[in-house]
Amino acid sequence: MSWSRDDADTGRTPGARRRRATTRRRRAVTRRRGDPDRPRRRLGPRPWLAARWGLDPSALPAAEGEERHASWLELFFDLVFVLALLAVQNRLHGSTPSYGEILQAAGLYAVVWGSWAGQAFYDTRFDPDDAAHRLAVLVGMLGAAGMAIGAEEAPDTLLLPLGYLVVRGTLLALYLRVRGISPNARRLTTVYLTGFGLGSLLWAVSLALPVPLRPVLWIVGLVIELLTPWVGQRWLVRHPVHPLHLPERIGQFTIILLGVSLTDVLDAVPARPSMADVGVAIAAFAIPASVWWVYTTLITVGLSVRRLHAGAGYSAVHGPFGAALLLLGWALGQIVREIEAHSPELPGVLRLLVAASLGIWMLCGLALQRISLGHLPPSRIAATAVGVALVVLVPAATPSPTLILPLLAVAVICHAVVVAQMIMRLGAERPSTVRAPPAGG
Repeated sequence: MSWSRDDADTGRTPGARRRRATTRRRRAVTRRRGDPDRPRRRLGPRPWLAARWGLDPSALPAAEGEERHASWLELFFDLVFVLALLAVQNRLHGSTPSYGEILQAAGLYAVVWGSWAGQAFYDTRFDPDDAAHRLAVLVGMLGAAGMAIGAEEAPDTLLLPLGYLVVRGTLLALYLRVRGISPNARRLTTVYLTGFGLGSLLWAVSLALPVPLRPVLWIVGLVIELLTPWVGQRWLVRHPVHPLHLPERIGQFTIILLGVSLTDVLDAVPARPSMADVGVAIAAFAIPASVWWVYTTLITVGLSVRRLHAGAGYSAVHGPFGAALLLLGWALGQIVREIEAHSPELPGVLRLLVAASLGIWMLCGLALQRISLGHLPPSRIAATAVGVALVVLVPAATPSPTLILPLLAVAVICHAVVVAQMIMRLGAERPSTVRAPPAGG
């Protein structure tokens, strides 16, 4: 049979039909096996899943470039967790706590801080602030109250793990609620549901174990949850935290902890103070006031909003920072009591803890500036080295309580003045493209 040019032009020749059949077979194989060079179909939003949980995607917070601040509900939530941290602080008995009590308090602090930070990161990315969200957060606050009650008797009581499971359970439910709103939300929630879910499972199993074995599973579960943002960071950076909301939220919580340290000092001052008592109180007040001065200077100039990304490093530094503030307030209160009792010498453990709290604060401040700028000027490193050396040497060389407090106050004030000036100069030289949160928050 002969074929005309018209047949060739219309693709009716045997060769053309064979080529079309080969193409169809290749496409079928590609559909079955998948082609690594072929762009994948991305999962689209699933509004039906959000609607099932009563979530209106349009009610989610503002985009990253828009202004947003911490809400009243978040402030209420923070106050309940501060009560839980106060219960942890009460694990330190007297002016000479044992090293076992110190380690237990540190571990419980990490549990409470991790619980609070998990909710804070959800709020900075989502937080529709509707009725369902508010009810879930209020249920989580009941869990935090249980943790506060059970912290002083843990691990002998089940209130701490039960409260922790309530806090984490509500957070996991909230992540399930927003899971279907976008592809990025699906990836992000997978990270948290996997890590936090596994950690919560270990906490649930611990309920059935004998008392001595419970802390083992608590530690393993806590480590898994604390590592979750770092392991999943490659997915979390695709849904970055809000550059205004997160620093303000963490700063708000930090300022509340700073207020707690002042409360510890005031509680130690007698009801009818003498002039000497007033001088002691002023010296003790100057130390947390200097901490506030440096921290709010960093937040106000906007250095903290530039390199947040997923926020894991920023939050990780604030963990020991908050612990140092609680420890500092407790130590200052104990020093004031020792002065009122006319003790000739401070206990060695107390001098160690006040030096540790101030040293940790200075090092955390240095780390926050490193995260904010990506580098550290040599002068800033030198200022921190001198400050740490002074707050370590003064308690080591001065056992007298009447001398140690004013000397520490002078050292901390000088450090705060120098570092605050450095931060302000850096803020003026590197203007931020994102407006900083309000001062004090």
